[in-house]
Amino acid sequence: MSKKWLILISIILMVAVMVFVIMLNPNLRESLGLRLSQYYARARTVLDPPEQVAFSGGDETGAQATLLPGGGIEPLTPDPRAAQLTEPDFAPVPPTFSINGGTYFSQHNRWNYCGPAGIAMLASYWGWEGTHDDAARLLRTHTRDKNVMPYEMADFVRDEFGMGVVIRVGGDFDTLKRLIAAGFPVLIEKGPHFRDIHNELTWMGHYQVLSGYHDAEGYFIAQDPYIEPDYHQSYDELVDEWRSFNYLYLVAYPPHLENDVLNLLGADADETANYRNALQKAQGELYTTSGVQRFFAMFNYGTNLVALRDYAGAAEAYDQAFVMYDALPESRSVRPYRILWYQTGPFFAYFYTGRYMDVIEKATRNSIEMVRDDIPALEESWYWRGKAKLATGDRAGGIKDLRTCLEYRNRFTPCMEALNEAGITP
Repeated sequence: MSKKWLILISIILMVAVMVFVIMLNPNLRESLGLRLSQYYARARTVLDPPEQVAFSGGDETGAQATLLPGGGIEPLTPDPRAAQLTEPDFAPVPPTFSINGGTYFSQHNRWNYCGPAGIAMLASYWGWEGTHDDAARLLRTHTRDKNVMPYEMADFVRDEFGMGVVIRVGGDFDTLKRLIAAGFPVLIEKGPHFRDIHNELTWMGHYQVLSGYHDAEGYFIAQDPYIEPDYHQSYDELVDEWRSFNYLYLVAYPPHLENDVLNLLGADADETANYRNALQKAQGELYTTSGVQRFFAMFNYGTNLVALRDYAGAAEAYDQAFVMYDALPESRSVRPYRILWYQTGPFFAYFYTGRYMDVIEKATRNSIEMVRDDIPALEESWYWRGKAKLATGDRAGGIKDLRTCLEYRNRFTPCMEALNEAGITP
């Protein structure tokens, strides 16, 4: 056999061994898949920049919201439902405090893992000995799931760990400090700017656990799965990042401490009152913010109206928010183009006001087609698009979307129920 053939056979054997080793090692397999997916997504993003996709075009009503000259907005009539309830007198908290004990988990070398890492860290403060991978097996039935919703993490804590849990919005630093000083770490959802695969700063959803604070230095102590443990999250930076998720926070606790948590929440202990207070907060911020922060304030206004079942008012608010979005510079560092991956309020508002084509359009153009790695694991978007298609008479398209939803989230209850209503066994 010639030397050339020996070299060729050796190369083939080496490649075969490498493939075999990769297939046997799940971490190597995941890492290689992640790397290939990143290269593919990079090419697609260059060819089809997501930040250039508009939000407000094509609405079926034809009644577009408009900005006033100079980018202002029409004054809003104060909503009587947003009346702030009187807060009880809380005992003062110490100027600095830190909760010890939790286990830190990093999201690196994993795909979209801040949710599993965050909730695993939160549960670890209460004695849970599992890891972020244990949490992910229950929270993410598809390895490329683009987002874990807060309610999914609440269900995980409640069903798998037997803990009590509350989710509230419209949060503020005083509430966070009261909870932390009483021994309750808090998981928050926020929108920081991290560098993407192009090394460009871009807005994305993120979870971190706050376990302490330091007033004199102006920071929270954050267990951040992307950055580091005991990260000093500045007060000033957190305000804008937290606003983009309606100031959402999640608290887990042993069931016997439920009254303690509710007392610490004050007027926000009641969920409906909480959304009314958040509505007032969002309304006020419409006149104190500008640019992308005003977009988030208007988006939050719509989200709180959805929670209060005012779908018509919410739809109008989202219309206005999307016009604000389209007025932003077409820059990946400015436009939060992934927002419908994380927040589905517009789907509720448009669907329950009969604007089915708007649901289909935004679920398609502003969510599913925003994915650049060609794996749109966004079960909520497939669900809403499928529901809207069924409502328009597109039975085949609706059923196909609902089945796709179940490919990305096995046994996702809303999709299973929608298929059952259509006479299809999931």
